[in-house]
Amino acid sequence: MDPILFKAILVVTIFIVTLLVALYATFGERKIAAVMQDRVGPNRAGPFGLLQPLADGIKMFMKQELIPSVSNKWLFIIGPCIAMLTALMTGVVIPWGGNLELFGQTFSLQIADLNVGILYLFGVVSLGVYGIMIGGWASNNKFSLLGAIRASSQMISYEIAMGLAIIALVMSTGTLSLKEIVMQQDAGIANVVYQPLGFLIFLICAFAETNRAPFDLPECETELIGGYHTEYSSLKLGFFLFAEYINMFISSAVIVSFYFGGYNFPLQHELGLDGNALTLLQTGFFFAKIFFFVFFFMWVRWTIPRFRYDQLMHLGWKVLLPLALINIFGTGIVMWWMGKI
Repeated sequence: MDPILFKAILVVTIFIVTLLVALYATFGERKIAAVMQDRVGPNRAGPFGLLQPLADGIKMFMKQELIPSVSNKWLFIIGPCIAMLTALMTGVVIPWGGNLELFGQTFSLQIADLNVGILYLFGVVSLGVYGIMIGGWASNNKFSLLGAIRASSQMISYEIAMGLAIIALVMSTGTLSLKEIVMQQDAGIANVVYQPLGFLIFLICAFAETNRAPFDLPECETELIGGYHTEYSSLKLGFFLFAEYINMFISSAVIVSFYFGGYNFPLQHELGLDGNALTLLQTGFFFAKIFFFVFFFMWVRWTIPRFRYDQLMHLGWKVLLPLALINIFGTGIVMWWMGKI
């Protein structure tokens, strides 16, 4: 098989899987919220309500497309497109599994193994704020603009602490390649053992980066109607909502890759499996870990109340930022003491 053809198939497969996960994450969240609030949840469309996401998608597609006459029409359209594009671009550097043997050739279940994969990931994530900011500004609505400003200041603030947490991880692993980071955890000890504080900081920042509760101030309905996407309808609104769930899925995959062994699992080499069977089992474990963190995102949303905006900024600048610097300093001391630097 041509390697380019395999990569193209892998790109399409990951794209479809990402969209399906985002689609049914909405259904899963509604069901989880129903259980936690002693309700039934969606149960009308299809058996057990399993066709509810498809019904919602069709409904959103069939809704009337509205563009405010006072908006900047081109930027109004570009905003959700940027949000969706940046959300989908992050998955190309994530190792979704080991190697597959097909037709006498070896293929990696990673679209692009960049030696600066972390920099690419961080750069693409940073671009996501442009979609939200452009959408809020182009709407020519004060509530949308205020939500966009909140989103940009929140994401920029928490990206600093997230970047510092990643620096400590890079110091301990000595690489910027996600595949190399995952392979180093094949020994059975996950990076969370070496970087527990870094993991905690990264996890909190991931909530803020994805605008998930309790960090959902940019779309706070009680204050801003709907925040930066107040004026959006039909598929453009769907792009913004879809991008949030895709970001949650990708953030979970990054957390698992960085701190929880990626596709590795305990005693994987003692099973006597090799080749494609082990690779497929590894991919299954990888998605199981991802779905745990997706559930954790949802669990927190329906458990912890929303922060006030001053509390949110205080946490980012006066708590997480100093902790991230302390984590870097502590990592350096430990590495010096162990003779690694």
